[in-house]
Amino acid sequence: MPNDTTSQPSSASRSSRSSRSFRAPAGAAAARPRPRRTGPLTGPLPILAAAVLWGTTGTAGSFAPAGVPAAAVGAAGLALGGLLLFLTAPGSRSLAGVRDGAERRLLALGTLAVAGYPLTFYPAVARTGVAVATVIALGGAPVLAGLLAWCTRGSRPSARWAAATSAAVLGCTVLVLGPQLAGDGAPVDGLGVLLAGLAGLSYAVYALVGGQLIARGHASGAVLGAMFAGAALLVLPVVLWGGAGGLLTARGAAVVLYLGSITTFLSYRLFGHGLGHTTPQVATALTLAEPAVAAVLGVTVLGERLPGVSWCGLAVLALGIVLLTVPADAEGRDA
Repeated sequence: MPNDTTSQPSSASRSSRSSRSFRAPAGAAAARPRPRRTGPLTGPLPILAAAVLWGTTGTAGSFAPAGVPAAAVGAAGLALGGLLLFLTAPGSRSLAGVRDGAERRLLALGTLAVAGYPLTFYPAVARTGVAVATVIALGGAPVLAGLLAWCTRGSRPSARWAAATSAAVLGCTVLVLGPQLAGDGAPVDGLGVLLAGLAGLSYAVYALVGGQLIARGHASGAVLGAMFAGAALLVLPVVLWGGAGGLLTARGAAVVLYLGSITTFLSYRLFGHGLGHTTPQVATALTLAEPAVAAVLGVTVLGERLPGVSWCGLAVLALGIVLLTVPADAEGRDA
């Protein structure tokens, strides 16, 4: 759930699971027809578009008023975006009041995971730097999503996914750690590493939880709306405590408006459009495009410099994303 408010490559982000790849609840599998196989336009490409928007959060957040904590800016964007998702997604209200015990537990877990991401990622960035935090949180999320899906649902990742994700994670690592690899590194904080790992776990958990709710027959928009609205309420005290004064200025309000309406609301609507036809393993790996976008914006907009090794990592990352996006055969059986 990227809302990184630094000027460096940002972490990310957010995914749910396809109804095709999740096992249906007992007694429902036979009644529900198998979804149509679809191509990249209904799955991977909307997710990539969302990742591009998420990649702009670092540049947008750099324009926030001085003195406002990064966590408060990110939490404010989540609060606004979560409210918009809740108000515009049909079924969000009914899902928020669901009486089924299993679904209520899933919704509560997903809400906590959504709220947990910014509350662990931004402190990780502050302690260990955006590069290391991004590698651990964003690079670990697709791996954790695949492993959790395998352990909890028996959804074994394909060899194609493993190869493409390995390339994407490697490329992401080289991209964001390029300065350190080139000899301009900084000490790594142990607690920051732990917090970044928890952020990646939060991302993977709400990806799988959201997918399970979709598999139970709920619309993806309603699932996102309910989870993000609940998370918005949970992080609201962070906004009020950390940056209410600075965020009420014209500049602060403009930044929050962009983060909430574009990088949260619009991006998750795009994401929701594609998640119904894309497994969480693929979806979380596709969002590795986010740090690439953030890095390019840092160079072109903020005047940052990337060493040659980082550009090599960007190329490897692009290769992994292409492998995840383009169907393996004419029917798009694998992707």
